[in-house]
Amino acid sequence: MSSKQRDEANKSTRLASSSELNSWKRGFTPQAEIWNGRMAIAGLIIVLTILLVSNLIFSG
Repeated sequence: MSSKQRDEANKSTRLASSSELNSWKRGFTPQAEIWNGRMAIAGLIIVLTILLVSNLIFSG
């Protein structure tokens, strides 16, 4: 593979900076997928905490 072909292949995939990953963008973007994952984990932690606390309170 020549260096020109390698450069063309690398143009389609590039690393995103941390400020770009944390930006709030709408649509099907990598940023939206990152925020979706963060919110899913936050929701899971909240639900598990509520279940744990309610189990401790109501389990005589």
